[in-house]
Amino acid sequence: MEYPTSLGTSDADTISLLGQNLADDLMGKVGFGELTFWMVTQRRPTKSEVRVFESVLVALADHGFTPTAIAARITYLSAPDSVQGALAAGLLGGGSRFLGVTEDCGQFLDAVLTEAGEIPTDDAGFDALALAAVTRAKAERKFVAGLGHPVHKVLDPRTPRLIEIAEEEGLRGPHLRLFEAIGRVHPQVLGRTLPLNGAGVCGAVLADLGLPLALLRGFALLARAAGLLGQLAEEQRMPIANDIYMSVDRNAVYVPPKPE
Repeated sequence: MEYPTSLGTSDADTISLLGQNLADDLMGKVGFGELTFWMVTQRRPTKSEVRVFESVLVALADHGFTPTAIAARITYLSAPDSVQGALAAGLLGGGSRFLGVTEDCGQFLDAVLTEAGEIPTDDAGFDALALAAVTRAKAERKFVAGLGHPVHKVLDPRTPRLIEIAEEEGLRGPHLRLFEAIGRVHPQVLGRTLPLNGAGVCGAVLADLGLPLALLRGFALLARAAGLLGQLAEEQRMPIANDIYMSVDRNAVYVPPKPE
C-alpha cells in the first residue's frame, strides 16, 4: 500500500520536502514564513507575498495578557514540566473572540464576494456591496466579523499598516477592499463607528493571498504559538501566574445559588 504526499519524505541519508533537498536546498535559504506558505499552497510564494504573509504573522503573534496568554501561563504554573501543555492551552483559546476572527472575517468577506458574482471596480461599488452585507447582517442579528476591539476603541494600529503594506506590494485585493468599505459604511447602518480590528484585516489579507479559507484560523494560531512561547519564556524570567491564581482564589466570594 502507498500513502501519497507532496510534502516530506525521508530515507536513511536524505530528507526531501516539497520536492527539494531539505538540507541543501531549503535550510539557510528559505525563511519559515515562506516555507509555511509553500507547504500549504504547494507553490513558492513571491517576495511580495512573503512580506505580506509574514506581516500578518507578526501582527497576530502577541497582544499582551489576552486570555490565550493567561491560559498558557496558568497551565505552565500548574505543570512546569509540560511546555507543550501550556502552549496547547493557549492555542485552544483561539476562538470566535480571539484569533478565530481572522478566519471568520475572511470567510464572511469571501461569501459576500462570491454571492455578488462580479467584483466591483471602484470604491463606490465596494461601498454598495458592503452596505448591503452589513444591512443584512444587522437584520439577521449577526455580528460583522472584524468590527470592534475590546482595547482599541477608535483605531487598531495594525489595520492601516497592513493595508499600507498590501498596497505597497500590489496585493490589496478584493477581500481587503471590501473590508475597508465595511469600515466606511457600517456607521450608517449600526449607528456607531467601530474600528476595523487587526484580526479581521489579517483575514482579508490572507484571503487575498489565495490561502485556504478553512485554514485561516491555523495561520493565526501559528503566529500566536510564537507569542505564547515568548509569554512562557517571560513567565520563567518574571513569573506572574501564581499572583493571578492567588488573586482570584483569595478574592473568591461564595454566592448562594438562586432558587429556581
